[in-house]
Amino acid sequence: MSVKAVAELTGAEANRIWRVLDHYVERARLGVDISGLSRLGMDEFSKRKGQVYMTSFSDLQTSRVVFIADSRRKEVVEEFVEDLAAREVDPSQIKVICCDMWDPYLNGISKHLEQAKVVFDRFHVMKKINLAVETVRRREQSDNAFLKKTRYIWLKNPKNLTETQRSKLASLKDLDLKTVRAYQLKLSLARFWTINDPALAERYLKRWFFWATHSRLGPIITVAKTIKRHWEGVIAFHKYPVTNGVVEGLNSKIKMAMKRAYGFKESRYLKTIVYLVAGKLNFNYPH
Repeated sequence: MSVKAVAELTGAEANRIWRVLDHYVERARLGVDISGLSRLGMDEFSKRKGQVYMTSFSDLQTSRVVFIADSRRKEVVEEFVEDLAAREVDPSQIKVICCDMWDPYLNGISKHLEQAKVVFDRFHVMKKINLAVETVRRREQSDNAFLKKTRYIWLKNPKNLTETQRSKLASLKDLDLKTVRAYQLKLSLARFWTINDPALAERYLKRWFFWATHSRLGPIITVAKTIKRHWEGVIAFHKYPVTNGVVEGLNSKIKMAMKRAYGFKESRYLKTIVYLVAGKLNFNYPH
């Protein structure tokens, strides 16, 4: 139920209900024991249209949001560290951070959480290669009608294709298409995450990089060079196999929370609802 609905049901002012929520949620948040926090997930989410973002900091081991920042600038990492200090938690206990390749995040981490090992989330990496495949397809379809209305065939996991889509893909894979080459490079990159031996995985990625950079496919080459610039964080997955899958699940809760906070411009109200639904809080209600 939204706060507005509660206000109408109880006859209380919405702002009063928000103040009650804010008080008890923040008290409960500060009471959460995060002394064991060592694996951190960082991710952005859009607060509203116009590229207005907030950043969530989540404990990957307990699947809970522990801090929300008002932007996605590098300063958000400092704000998070300050919140840890206020809760008497040593930031140096954080050993692994899973995030995307957003430079402001990386700058903030290198300054305030330099002891932590950064692992780039594989879903974000694969999102980049998917975007590259789609770019190649859009450019090529203007000269090849076979590629029209085939977008999801190239983007979906092969296991999730329908019979019709599998049949269509089979008919296209034998054609000399740039999109087919881009698709094969995507599938090859996906195999990197399944290799168990770290040394073997790095050798495999080096071969993939050579193949990608010699593909003569501009969007694919761009992704390959991006991976090269962030090499250590990509291969770190095989030593610290963490992903932001937990964070993605929490983000779905955050989207629901945003609907409950709709109509209130103050970000602290949105934070309150996010902590309420995704913070795994315990409350000692007054009797």
